[in-house]
Amino acid sequence: MDKYSIPKHLDDPELIGFWSLDEFLVLVIPFTWGILAQHVVIGLFLAVAAWLGYRKLKAGRSMYWVLHFAYWHLPGEFFGLKVAPPSHLRVMAG
Repeated sequence: MDKYSIPKHLDDPELIGFWSLDEFLVLVIPFTWGILAQHVVIGLFLAVAAWLGYRKLKAGRSMYWVLHFAYWHLPGEFFGLKVAPPSHLRVMAG
């Protein structure tokens, strides 16, 4: 037996069932919509498609990589951010 042991799973994310929290939310939100809209089968298919798409987008990276990607590629209004005016209007802003 070794004198020292190093944990192998120290930085693993918290899991809800088989999914991390972000994957669970991507799976549950469309399914909940399907239940509320009385279209359970459509909600189930949308949930599975969203989950598979999110896993492909994430591809072994953390949730923060996805948030960083969304911050740079989605419009600023999507997150409710006040962005700087366009460059041709900055002279007018003073």
